[in-house]
Amino acid sequence: MRPIVIYGEDILHRVAHAVTSFDSSLIDLVNDMFETMDAAPGVGLAAPQIGVPLRVFVYDYPTDDGTPRRGVAINPQLFVSPTEVRDPDAADEEGCLSFPGERYPLIRAESGILRALNIDGTPFEMECDGWFARIMQHEFDHLNGIIYVDRLASPFDRAAAKVMKRQGWGIPGASWMPGVDNLDA
Repeated sequence: MRPIVIYGEDILHRVAHAVTSFDSSLIDLVNDMFETMDAAPGVGLAAPQIGVPLRVFVYDYPTDDGTPRRGVAINPQLFVSPTEVRDPDAADEEGCLSFPGERYPLIRAESGILRALNIDGTPFEMECDGWFARIMQHEFDHLNGIIYVDRLASPFDRAAAKVMKRQGWGIPGASWMPGVDNLDA
């Protein structure tokens, strides 16, 4: 298990590097990511959130009928449907392990197609919709140096800024350890 860095850590605000080696260190990284995500608990975790600047994320979110859906996306591409124009107050709330304990409404595309590589370097493609599409967009954003609070509309962006100031976030050095630190992510 690895510590999760909090908003303000430089790695969260940079574009991650493509994975070029599919070796035992990548397998170890992915295993650590699953363990960290499960302990947090979360439904997704990107490598930059644990201080690794690689284009990798893991997810664990069941289908609508409860069938498990757990996997890893390496060097992903994400194609999303147009985002609906509507009042941000009517958006679903989203949270983030790198902005723990807070949730804000954010409008996301309702569907998308994810193309990525699995742990063996084999390409795959999957359609996603609803909350699963939201998770894919959230984790993909992390690989591009974007955290969901960067996308918030007013007045939620100001509320997030106040939390950041109150918590002492927004600067390097803040992290938390799932299973050790008592944070409600």
